[in-house]
Amino acid sequence: MKIAVTYDNGSVFQHFGKTENFKIFEVENGAIISSEVVGSNGAGHSALAGFLADAGVDVVICGGIGGGAQEALSEAGIKVCAGVSGDVNEAAESYVNGTLECTSEGTCDHHHEEGGHCCHGEESEESGCEGGCGGCHGGCGTPEPIMEGKNVGKKCRTHYKGTFNDGTQFDSSYDRGEPLEFICGVGQMIRGFDQAVANMEVGESVEIHLMPEEAYGMPDPAAIFTLEIAQLPGSEELEAGQQVYLSNQFGQPFPVKVVAKDDKTITFDANHEMAGKELNFTIELVSVEA
Repeated sequence: MKIAVTYDNGSVFQHFGKTENFKIFEVENGAIISSEVVGSNGAGHSALAGFLADAGVDVVICGGIGGGAQEALSEAGIKVCAGVSGDVNEAAESYVNGTLECTSEGTCDHHHEEGGHCCHGEESEESGCEGGCGGCHGGCGTPEPIMEGKNVGKKCRTHYKGTFNDGTQFDSSYDRGEPLEFICGVGQMIRGFDQAVANMEVGESVEIHLMPEEAYGMPDPAAIFTLEIAQLPGSEELEAGQQVYLSNQFGQPFPVKVVAKDDKTITFDANHEMAGKELNFTIELVSVEA
């Protein structure tokens, strides 16, 4: 597999159609074995899909991308992982490890749904938002497996309890009275949870301890951004500490937290609330379906 990341001085470039360089990573057996930075040879929006297809690229990681470019990549058989920022190498490693949060694949790397308020905003370089979110919810897709195990690619139902190191419980399917259902090993769950379930037997229970790298990663300073309130109709009523949803350039919602606000600007944090935390899980595999 080959992964191409929009490249600008070591960081993920935020405007796909204006990308002058890509860093292409070659992946074998779940690990990056080589990488190189290549120029796009002046290819624009319409030509980049063909350029990447000729290079044998399977996945593109980028910041913002328009609908036309995404459609062209799709027609070329190239998957798109958009809405990404930060270090290029870290983005590629996170994708391979199944921990990279993308806004265009529809995958989820959390173990429970979250609710919030939807804001409608104009396009911005920082957030990649435009239009409205069209509802405070999104679905989880089923991309290709990113790990190995007898349960990978199968529909698994698990009961679980999650706790912090001090013993405080933060989530439990037992309390909800219904097992969690997901496709194992395709990125719908945090990697450590997926890896635990990948080779479990039905009826088996395990206890696992996950470092942040196996769960929600470390906080990314680039995921904190400030917008003008005028760009987000409805944001006038928001308050610091509130969980809300913004929409990306594809109209898909993603959760953020309001961390600061003044008369003209509002600052959001798109890091997951569990970022940087060690987590403990008790997992019981209830059923597996092919």
